[in-house]
Order: sequence, then C-alpha cells, then structure tokens
Amino acid sequence: MNSKDYYIEVSLFFSPFDEETCGMVEAELSELPYDSFMLDDGPVPCLKAYILKEAYDARALKLVLGGLPFDVSFTSTLVEPRNWNATWENAFTPIVVDSRVVVKSLTHTEEDVRAAKMLAGEGLSRSRFNIRIDPPMAFGTGHHMTTYMMIESMLDIEDRIKGGSVLDMGCGTGVLAILAAKMGAAKTFAVDIDAVASESTFWNSFSNRVAKRIEVACGDASLLQAGSYDVILANIHRNILIQDMSTYIRSLRHGGLLLLSGFYDADISDILAAAAPLEPVSRRSRDGWSCLTLKKQ
Repeated sequence: MNSKDYYIEVSLFFSPFDEETCGMVEAELSELPYDSFMLDDGPVPCLKAYILKEAYDARALKLVLGGLPFDVSFTSTLVEPRNWNATWENAFTPIVVDSRVVVKSLTHTEEDVRAAKMLAGEGLSRSRFNIRIDPPMAFGTGHHMTTYMMIESMLDIEDRIKGGSVLDMGCGTGVLAILAAKMGAAKTFAVDIDAVASESTFWNSFSNRVAKRIEVACGDASLLQAGSYDVILANIHRNILIQDMSTYIRSLRHGGLLLLSGFYDADISDILAAAAPLEPVSRRSRDGWSCLTLKKQ
C-alpha cells in the first residue's frame, strides 16, 4: 500500500468498552472498506478505525453502527501520510498458539518471540510452524481470537490437512493458507475479495517459501466452482458465511471438513442451520466468539 495515501481516522466511542464490544464493532465495520483497527486506551478509551479518504462515507458508517445493540458515537480526522507498515509493526507482537505455531513480522527478533512465549505462558521450546508476515496494514494478523481459534482447530486436524487440498476463503495476509502449506497440504487455494489482501498473501507465501504450493486469487465464492477441497477454512463475517454456505458445501469433498469462525456464540444456531446437512465435529469459544469444525458425510 502506498505510504503516501491519505486516510481518515475514525474514533469510535461506546459503552461498555471491552474486548467483546470492540469485536462487535469491528465485525460490523467489515461490511465497509476499513483497513485497520487500533485500541486507544487514553483518558477516554476508543476504537480507532482507518479507511482511505476517498472511500470514507459517514452516512454508510452511521447506518452500519445503527445495527448494534448499543449506542456508538464517532469523530473523524484526516490523517497525514505515514509509513503504515512501520505503524503496524510497532503495534504488532508475535502470536504464539499452543507452543507449536508462531506468527511474527519480518522485523521480529528471537528475543521478541521468547518474550511473547513467556507472556502467553508457553514453553520456550522451538515451535514447529513459524510464519512470517508483512501485511500492508492489519489484515488477519492472528491477534483476533477467531484467527487464533482457527489455528488451534487446524492443529487438531493436521492429519487431514497433510497431503490434502485446502481452501483459505477470505485469506487476508495468508496466515492460515501458509500454515496449511507448512503442515503439508498438497495444494492450497487462497482467495480474498480485497486485492490488497490477496496480493499480501501472494508475497507472504514467497517469504515463507511455500509459494509453489499456494495459489492466490482475488474474488468471491464464485471462484470455488472450479474445484473441490478436503478442508475449507473460512474466517469471515457471519452474513457472508451464511450467504456463501451452499457454495462451501458443494465445494467440499465427501468426508471433508469445514472450519468456520468470525461469528459470535449467539450466531451458532444460524450458522448450523445454514450448514445443514454438515455434521458438527467440534466447537471452540473465546471471549464470546466461536469456531466450528463441520464434516460432510
């Protein structure tokens, strides 16, 4: 992303201000082209969202926020051009999942990783899967609990991923696609409707030396018609999951697994209804968010 681009910084104020409500606001704003989010723990805590100046629409923002079960007010400010990658890297700390997976930036040192492991209460043994990402902003770095749970669920089905065909729908920076390739997937297809995100996955696959086993495309679920998969990963907004569920089911081979996240515990019944006749295999929950593994018989 061009560091000279002008952005609008939107400061969102609401109560209660906690991880769950921040996640709800982020999920609603996923319907609009916001690139990044940042928590501001100042005297008046707020969630800051960033969007390109030409894409900002205050009326659309009000409409989306009006669907939340609590009041949200906001202010907007034009942000001077800056090096967004440097801004992200300063705020991003390595992610450690079950001591087996580490997600870090290209600038992180071994000291940074050790500190993150100690903070997470993990051991200092060498991780099996190390993923290095360099996103243009904050697409799917894994800090959000849904990405974390998706990684946990992938570790549970490593034997199914190894040698199989895997789809990462809504790939973002490509964290899940890269992990699938490192776990031994014969072929991984990564798709995102955002061109910046799909390009990020493309370059990150090279950085992680798995580019030959990952095919990246920019588009929506209609691209899935040409293939079938042993495992489909979809960490996307609830409404999009429900809308595209029939396509996921058709694209999943018999005996295949569908891993879903990006929705709240309260949405599980709607997700399962849309996913019928897939059978639930496992469920994870973290701070009000859910992750499901479903199987096609």
